Amino acid sequence: METSPDGDRADPAPRPGEAGEDRSPHGGTATLLLVRHGLTSATGSTLSGRAPGFHLDERGREQAAALGARLAGTRLDAIVSSPLERCVETARAIASASQAPPPLTVDDRFEECDYGEWTGRTLGELARDPLWPTVQNHPSAARFPGGESLAESAQRAVSAVRDHNARLLAEHAAPVYLVCSHGDIIKTILADALGAHLDQFQRILVDPCSLSVVRYTPLRPFLVRVNDLGGSTAGLAPPVAASADAVVGGGAGEG
Repeated sequence: METSPDGDRADPAPRPGEAGEDRSPHGGTATLLLVRHGLTSATGSTLSGRAPGFHLDERGREQAAALGARLAGTRLDAIVSSPLERCVETARAIASASQAPPPLTVDDRFEECDYGEWTGRTLGELARDPLWPTVQNHPSAARFPGGESLAESAQRAVSAVRDHNARLLAEHAAPVYLVCSHGDIIKTILADALGAHLDQFQRILVDPCSLSVVRYTPLRPFLVRVNDLGGSTAGLAPPVAASADAVVGGGAGEG
């Protein structure tokens, strides 16, 4: 359900359509800016999941302010956030840098995957869990104990994007909007835009406060940017002992 950060309900979104489908009366293109939240004290070490109380740390606040400065000249027709604090704080920092930001709304469908009993555990511990190989190699079959499946989280996130595309295309000729969400959620949206099976989504990297851009046209989506960190070449050469495993929930952006 879509709400304002203060709990007011926004207008209900239209029914989901097909990816890239033209839902406006005159056709049009919707551009989606996907932003992962900035760093918290737990990012990259502990699976925060949906647990409350994980706020941006000093590094995360600096990241959000820097991205806000980069996007200050970009017209945004909507800013949407996951309900979790780290995303709302990132989205607010970006909005505050804009001269005329739209109201910030919250859409629960962009919330972090419900990791159930995995929530709050360290990634080192989770890497020894029997479910870990499935999450890595066959994520479409992974269901977290006491939580949801990755397929379910992908379905709700992609459906939300299609709803927002349809709503904004009905109001604007070429809308541009920003969604602040979480690593795995953004990866599922990018995989859908590429037409890739969910089992391939672990091949995508989405670092904290990175920018990814998808342009949805009447014919197909175009992937414009992925994991854009502002032009820095840091992290292009991975650590010598880089792991082949994907980091569940994202990572700390250290290559």
